[in-house]
Amino acid sequence: MAIEKFQDIVEAVQKMEKKTVIAVVQAQDEHTLDAIVKATGDGLIQPVLIGDEAKIREIIAAEGANPDDFDIRAAEDETAALKIATDLVKAGEANAMMKGKLQTGDFMRAVVKDDEMKRGGLISLVGFYEMPSYHKLFAVSDMGMNTYPDLDGKKAILTNAVELMHAMGIEEPKVACLSAVEKLNPKMPDAVDGDALKQQNLNGEIKGCIVEGPISFDLAMVDGAAAAKGYESPVAGDADLLLVPDIVCGNVLVKCLTEFSGADTAGIMVGARVPLVVTSRSAKASDKYYSIALTAFVGQSY
Repeated sequence: MAIEKFQDIVEAVQKMEKKTVIAVVQAQDEHTLDAIVKATGDGLIQPVLIGDEAKIREIIAAEGANPDDFDIRAAEDETAALKIATDLVKAGEANAMMKGKLQTGDFMRAVVKDDEMKRGGLISLVGFYEMPSYHKLFAVSDMGMNTYPDLDGKKAILTNAVELMHAMGIEEPKVACLSAVEKLNPKMPDAVDGDALKQQNLNGEIKGCIVEGPISFDLAMVDGAAAAKGYESPVAGDADLLLVPDIVCGNVLVKCLTEFSGADTAGIMVGARVPLVVTSRSAKASDKYYSIALTAFVGQSY
């Protein structure tokens, strides 16, 4: 399946006979339930809503839906809600988790401190972006979880994102290890790491993708830029994943994409036992909805 826009994912999920079960922790949040009710009504997910049952019912009713149509599990506080959610995941009864009305740090601690909730490596954030100036969805990682990863950290972030893309049906994603240059410069750590990751890909240490690095943003994303500079690479102008060197570069890049270029976005945490939806309360309604759709798409094959 060719994925060029978020609507492709939505339509694919709607056709899935078995729906991904998402455990929503502290679900008594209007922003969260707005997206959950819409996604459920559109046939994308099967949510389990955990938290203050009375408040959850009140918000669902205010959204114009019937609370009796939802699986609601009462929890006296966020600790109890997190335990119910993680127990569902460990029992194989939930394919994903979503943060509701609690701090991101508290949500993530419940995952990283439980060995049964981890896959053995780093947990990283992958964001997908759709914009008119690019011919398909593309991803950026890691712009929100790991601050200044070393080479091993970047390899883990890359591997996490590639595994996610495989679950999406993208068989051999093209990875661009971003730098300000496209040639190895020993004085630039991002260029050194980009070249090292490319060599690991070429020698078979990193599999299931095509890695180019170091490479600048324009060469990775702009059609015709490579030809103008005499640069040859299968990744040039056709990148699926932009691997950023650090959280500062990633944060600036994605805010430029969303705030100045008007990109629609979806994001999930990967590297845990199941995908994690950890959207900001300030995120657009479409961002939350598409994040849920993306999670529903990969939840059963992740």
